[in-house]
Amino acid sequence: MKHLAYLSIGGNMGDRQAYLQAALKKLDKHPDCRLGSVSHIYETPAWGKTDQADFLNLACQVYTDLSAQEFLTFCQEIEQDLDRVRIEKWGQRTIDLDIIFWDDQVIEEENLIVPHPYAHERAFVLLPLTDIAADYYHPVLQKTVAELLLPLKDVKDIKKLNLKMQ
Repeated sequence: MKHLAYLSIGGNMGDRQAYLQAALKKLDKHPDCRLGSVSHIYETPAWGKTDQADFLNLACQVYTDLSAQEFLTFCQEIEQDLDRVRIEKWGQRTIDLDIIFWDDQVIEEENLIVPHPYAHERAFVLLPLTDIAADYYHPVLQKTVAELLLPLKDVKDIKKLNLKMQ
């Protein structure tokens, strides 16, 4: 496969673990994608709009022959298939798939910015990523994922769950 994407996947509505599992299955079933490493599952307080249920979050690698734009479209189709409704920014959702890194590229397009522009501020993204890519080097900030996580204070609010994705 030509490309390696790192995703952050999360949700806080319905059967959160089932939605995570379904998203991973859909990623792996696509003929031009292959699921790589998957992090532990973490329970995290809502971020941005905090008066909502806690999220389950994980990170994963996906190897793909799709272009970045095709992969973004595929991720959005998965969100729609899994009942994602976009009502308000940072609102509750069944599932959210964010492309955090795409190879070691910097992409700045109207509908896709990679590396994800806020990943370095979000422990709920970086902590799961450290499970599978602690030494991945952020191509803009010139730090590893583990180094980006160090100054974040909300790490203490995140719980690693003893759940496995199958």
